[in-house]
Amino acid sequence: MLALEPIFEFSRNNCVAICAFLVPANLLATIQTMVLLGLRKSVLLMRLSVAIASVLAITLFLHISTWFVIGVVTPVSFILFSLGTACLLVNLSLLKYRQPLQLWLSSWTRRQLATEND
Repeated sequence: MLALEPIFEFSRNNCVAICAFLVPANLLATIQTMVLLGLRKSVLLMRLSVAIASVLAITLFLHISTWFVIGVVTPVSFILFSLGTACLLVNLSLLKYRQPLQLWLSSWTRRQLATEND
């Protein structure tokens, strides 16, 4: 049977390093998904980006849950949990509503270019 306590201890003992990696990685993966949408890249690349961002967000949730298990509840925990939730929701929404968002983006770009040329 897998003993989770050593994994939880590792997570809590290396909290600063884990958060220092996961927070920027979550944000960069979410931005990458937005850029892929804007550049009209393939669905396969978007799915890969969303999958990577989802794994990072879930890893952040699991890391935060190790603190909740021992009863440490701080504002930082809720902020990080909210960040992971926001990144997960944005990525899944971008994937689900990819076509309408691309249409809106192209029409918005055309309007901006038309107003600049006038």
